[in-house]
Amino acid sequence: MSAPARRAITWAAPLAAIALAATACSSTKNRSATTTGTVASTIAVQAGDKTCDVAKTELPAGRHTFEVHNTGAQVTEVYLYAAGDRVLGEVENVGPATKRNLIVELAAGSYQLACKPGMAGDGIRTTLAVSGQAVAAASTDPRLTAAVHSYRDYVEHETAELVDATTDLTAAVKAGDVQRARSLYPTARLHYERIEPIAESFGELDPLIDMRAEDVTAAEPFVGFHRLEQNLYQKNGISKSGSVADALLANTKKLQGVVAKVSITPLTMANGSKSLLDEVAKSKVTGEEERYSRIDLLDFAGNVQGSKYAYTALRPVLAERRPELVATLDKRFSTLLALLDSHRSAPGQKGYVTGSPYVAYNALGQDEIRALAVEVDSISEPLGTISSVVSDT
Repeated sequence: MSAPARRAITWAAPLAAIALAATACSSTKNRSATTTGTVASTIAVQAGDKTCDVAKTELPAGRHTFEVHNTGAQVTEVYLYAAGDRVLGEVENVGPATKRNLIVELAAGSYQLACKPGMAGDGIRTTLAVSGQAVAAASTDPRLTAAVHSYRDYVEHETAELVDATTDLTAAVKAGDVQRARSLYPTARLHYERIEPIAESFGELDPLIDMRAEDVTAAEPFVGFHRLEQNLYQKNGISKSGSVADALLANTKKLQGVVAKVSITPLTMANGSKSLLDEVAKSKVTGEEERYSRIDLLDFAGNVQGSKYAYTALRPVLAERRPELVATLDKRFSTLLALLDSHRSAPGQKGYVTGSPYVAYNALGQDEIRALAVEVDSISEPLGTISSVVSDT
């Protein structure tokens, strides 16, 4: 599909496509579904007020269920982190004497499991070593195959749009056209934010594309979108940004190749969506991501849209297995998107940022920011239960 044709597709169009794909596949009785990651093991986690005992720390690649038992007196939560403290999965609000399951799919690598008594701090951490390669496991529900196929199409579409938008942005930067580059920057960012539920699978490309200024080290110079953002909005100049833009474009093209091959499962869709919205509620809401351009609300919208797409793809199965969960999430997503829409702006209006449909983040009052954080956070717990529903394939 050509770039102009892709850009003619509205944000709502992919959601309609999901329903059609799910219906078509659910009616195809002989079509089998596959998910990556066999049920490799069940690991007991005893989460106390001062302890976090994990029964097994050396694991084969694949699907794992961590059976969390709160043996302490405080409410606790348990997180599973990949490198850089990227959240792969979590269970929250685990009361004393309560048990909850954390279900994840793990590739080979090093991870940390953290118990957080009182649901605060960095947690009591245990390192997990995962080795080997996951084996594909057959699914008995063709609707899950439909969900994965639909979500993969969505991610590939958004990644193609990302490459197109970054191509235009790079051309403007290299031409020295600051105003045009500012008008194009938000569009490119939106497409990246929509695919972030599976950013963990991007490997080193994620920091190369989406690095923050505080991530810079002597060995890792400031690169990617936010380096361009700093030059465009803070330094108000791009005369020396051509090489940065070229590298960003090259990395988005590499990402397109990665996305075409990456393993996507119902479980990674569910966990990725929850973890991303948790990140919005707990860190992005501070305005740390788009600190120079102030297009944070556009980033939030992209994250919410991407997470909702994954949820909507899984919705036919969820509606059958947990209709009350669907009712809750439908309401919460609708409320959150309406709240974001209430902060829309247009040229000539107060707080308008070129290229973004939302007001500048620093135009919001503290009460408005808190309201956004509350609405995003309200989705977290019900969204976190999706993994247990879809893990029974």
